Amino acid sequence: MKFENVYFVNGTAYAGKSTLVKGLAKKYKGIVCKENYHDALLPELDKELFPNLTYTRDLQDWHDFVRRTPDEYEAWIKGVSKECEILELRILEKLCTEDKPIFVDTNISVETLKEISDTNHVLIMLADPDISVNLFFNRPDKEKQFLYRLLMEEPDPERALENFRQCLARINSPENYNAFLNSGFNVITRDESRSIEETMALAETAFGLKK
Repeated sequence: MKFENVYFVNGTAYAGKSTLVKGLAKKYKGIVCKENYHDALLPELDKELFPNLTYTRDLQDWHDFVRRTPDEYEAWIKGVSKECEILELRILEKLCTEDKPIFVDTNISVETLKEISDTNHVLIMLADPDISVNLFFNRPDKEKQFLYRLLMEEPDPERALENFRQCLARINSPENYNAFLNSGFNVITRDESRSIEETMALAETAFGLKK
């Protein structure tokens, strides 16, 4: 199915996706689907059908999470993305019955977005790949600070931290960045000198919302 009244924002971490969709939804009196909005369905998921999403739900020792190798972490992230896509599409099909624009911070792949949306209803937001690695623990998010405490509890905290940084670098690689950049969709790159209002204006133009 084609989602005619949905505006998708995909891209890399720290690019401003969450802030943008919240701002647009408020301005246009629409519905906002924030980052990981599929989490509402997590408690009811079958672990056989959604092994990657339920991995953290059923995890007994979170130290196992931070001890994974970059290969294991990358495979898990890719699996999560595929499973998230299934859930997101289910949620959006229901939301589309409401007569409001929907602004989505999405995990849906660019390949699928090309099938379910018009080109001008998809926006890619990008930040330098190094930012996602170097600033990961700089935010006060409870989840990130929880992971940092786990890493500091490891027998060799510095080695554990470096391993986790390599995991982050794997999923925020230049290759992934370039895949987004060359996806064929409109792109906004992070610019520290640009205000939120200016970024919103660029997005509105890309989405064709400005009359």
